[in-house]
Amino acid sequence: MTSSTDSLKPTSSRSCLAIVLAAGEGTRMKSGKPKVLHQVANRSMVGHVLATLAKAGATSVAAVIGPDRDDVAREVQKNFPEARIFVQKDRLGTAHAVLSAREALDQGADDVIIAFGDTPLVLAETFAKLRAPLAQGAGVVAMGFYAKDPNGYGRFITAGDQLLAIREHKDASESEREITLCNGGLMAVRGDLALALLDRVRNDNAKGEYYLTDIVEIARALGHRTDIVVVPEDEVHGVNDRAQIAAAERIIQERLRQEAMASGVTLIAPETVFFSYDTQLGQDVVVEPHVVFGPGVVVEEGAVVHSFSHLEGTRIASGAGVGPFARLRPGASIGPKAKVGNFVEIKNTEVGAGAKVSHLTYLGDASIGAEVNIGAGTITCNYDGFGKYRTEVGEGAFVGSNSSLVAPVTIGKGAFVGSGSVITDNIPDNALGLGRGRQIVKEGWALEFREKAQAAKKK
Repeated sequence: MTSSTDSLKPTSSRSCLAIVLAAGEGTRMKSGKPKVLHQVANRSMVGHVLATLAKAGATSVAAVIGPDRDDVAREVQKNFPEARIFVQKDRLGTAHAVLSAREALDQGADDVIIAFGDTPLVLAETFAKLRAPLAQGAGVVAMGFYAKDPNGYGRFITAGDQLLAIREHKDASESEREITLCNGGLMAVRGDLALALLDRVRNDNAKGEYYLTDIVEIARALGHRTDIVVVPEDEVHGVNDRAQIAAAERIIQERLRQEAMASGVTLIAPETVFFSYDTQLGQDVVVEPHVVFGPGVVVEEGAVVHSFSHLEGTRIASGAGVGPFARLRPGASIGPKAKVGNFVEIKNTEVGAGAKVSHLTYLGDASIGAEVNIGAGTITCNYDGFGKYRTEVGEGAFVGSNSSLVAPVTIGKGAFVGSGSVITDNIPDNALGLGRGRQIVKEGWALEFREKAQAAKKK
């Protein structure tokens, strides 16, 4: 018997508690770091899950972590500050893990989503699809997929479009193991039923654990409808080892590339470009082959990122060009129509509109004015082993090749720095600064040197 739908709220107005199971140590990862903290597209796996849940309308989050895992707790609360943390002291199965958050379940929610911290590829739309049948009277909704190789997965036992049971692989009969519709792990439960179902779970199975999947049969025995949401197999991939995290990276990178191109970005060789989860690219941006975007990169309309560049924590304004072989580190800000060329490294530096930093240059902790020209081989000497110091170059200045600007120092507007100079003092506006030894020419010296060298060689 199903509950009346008269009092059920539409999904958009229903409260939703998301319980995220993140207690696994991930021994197969062969790492000192908990599995859920390993990153995909520069975000932890549990961070992906939490961000997707927030997008799907979760109003509260309870994260279940292992003992002494303050690092996981910090990561959860960084991504969902209001999340509550619960510790699963004993590993007695998935239902036991969910019940570790009993206090959160006691507070009541219209919908309860049970998610896993190591499934970073689930889409917000899928979480929404899981919730939707609850508003239409279902008691439990399970996510399934058709597996190419079902070995090891729990099987969905069905009758028509109804889910009768989920049988773990070790407990399945030979005929049940022929089923390819498998358990994707995620579930949604009506909030007013969740504790009643979970408290009835027993551990009389091959592993002696309390299986979350048993709530399907329990719900049906109590007269509640149990539904299925089927998703593509790629979406439900969990991560247990390094090979699987690489597979997850491939999938999410392909999604990010497709999203970029759909938004008006040109990727000349998409399979060679790697994005961060938060990369922002404007329309008509062109990205050439073999470019890596680290966290915190914004590229505005019409900019070009040339091949073999690496960007992180950077803003590139419209019409600017970067690379090839450029490295932009956190705090780099490239102005409109500015040029950053090959083998240039920039860190914590603003490059003004129309400025040119064409090649073989390091700029750190600096401000480069509009229309400045920075010659090849120029460096800012910004660190003395103890502190960092700034270099200011005024608009329209010209810095000759192979110059060293020893910070703190200011080059005035329209000033010139002679090539090969070491500049340690400020240069006023429109002045010429030189900091090099005077050239000496000795006529005939080279001829005399060669003759002596050849004679010595013969001896």
